[in-house]
Amino acid sequence: MARKAILVLEDGSVYEGHSFGAKATTYGEVVFSTSMTGYQEMLTDPSFAGQILVPTYPLIGNYGINESDFESKQIQVRGLAVREYCPRPSHWQSTRTLHEFLLAYGIPGISGIDTRALTRHLRLQGAMMGMVTSEMTVEEASEELKTLPRYDVTDFVHQVSTEKAYEWQSHAPATANLISSPLKGEDKGEGEAKQSHIAVIDYGLKYNILRILSQLGCQATAISCTTSAKDVLALNPDGIVLSPGPGDPALLGDIAETVRNLIGKKPIMGICLGHQLIGKALGAQTFKLKFGHRGGNHPVRDLATSRVYITAQNHGYAIDADTLKGGLEVSHINLNDGTVEGLRHQDLPILSIQYHSEASPGPLDNMYLFERFLEMVRG
Repeated sequence: MARKAILVLEDGSVYEGHSFGAKATTYGEVVFSTSMTGYQEMLTDPSFAGQILVPTYPLIGNYGINESDFESKQIQVRGLAVREYCPRPSHWQSTRTLHEFLLAYGIPGISGIDTRALTRHLRLQGAMMGMVTSEMTVEEASEELKTLPRYDVTDFVHQVSTEKAYEWQSHAPATANLISSPLKGEDKGEGEAKQSHIAVIDYGLKYNILRILSQLGCQATAISCTTSAKDVLALNPDGIVLSPGPGDPALLGDIAETVRNLIGKKPIMGICLGHQLIGKALGAQTFKLKFGHRGGNHPVRDLATSRVYITAQNHGYAIDADTLKGGLEVSHINLNDGTVEGLRHQDLPILSIQYHSEASPGPLDNMYLFERFLEMVRG
């Protein structure tokens, strides 16, 4: 019989289920994602660092784990809570089960809980800290949880960023293949596009950003979040991408200062945390969302065209539109809650979005933004 496990929230709520993956105890901020597929991409997305992931889709593990859909070199979540775990996956690319994948990285999972009730609770009460354990009682877990550091006070970016710079062309074969997307077959190949060198600052970088830039004919170099503005510019890139990443941007004053020193020097594209850092670098404030935006079905309006896009998102913080300054203005808004989803600069070549144009998982509707950025770079 499966080993019993519990998920205990900081408000005292308890969800009982069964253990799979590693037999261990973990804690983190409990968050839900509405993506129907893509659990492997979510598990390896560095923006989930420090969190216990709750997919709202009820069946997880049914297509196993493959060697192509990694978004980083390892599992990034601290725990996984699902309604039903499928122990016998069926997919031609599958090389191991989800249980084996979690076990290999020492990550515990819990199955058999009512994820609909849990999601509703988080929507009403807000994201909160929690603990998954098959080794402790409810009382022991509740007391232990009170002593552990909160998600909001931890700098996860320096934990997940690459230590050494690398070029994607030499890095890609051992990790993943190009995605199948509308951009497939549109590689510019020879000529001007091939010469574009894009520096991607890794705050919690997803590999699909590098895949797409490479597919569009760019030389993509990933660099550490600790790289100074002087050293970034010494690479002589044609443009700079500020990647997504985990945690509270208010904790990243040193990184925001680096971004401030890059603004105006090169064309810049900011994605998710990178978008927030652009705002912070120019004096804007951020705030924590009640339960965040995570999933592949979030509607966003482009204010310039009034067109609505369905987007992939994964963030728990947003820019306060009333604090924008330094020439920034809102370019996109979320149609669910009216929060800022994109910025543009009135004079400088800056493009930023709160959502994930690279998807993985999620809709591929927004990959045109990379082409828009490269037009800005070549212009």
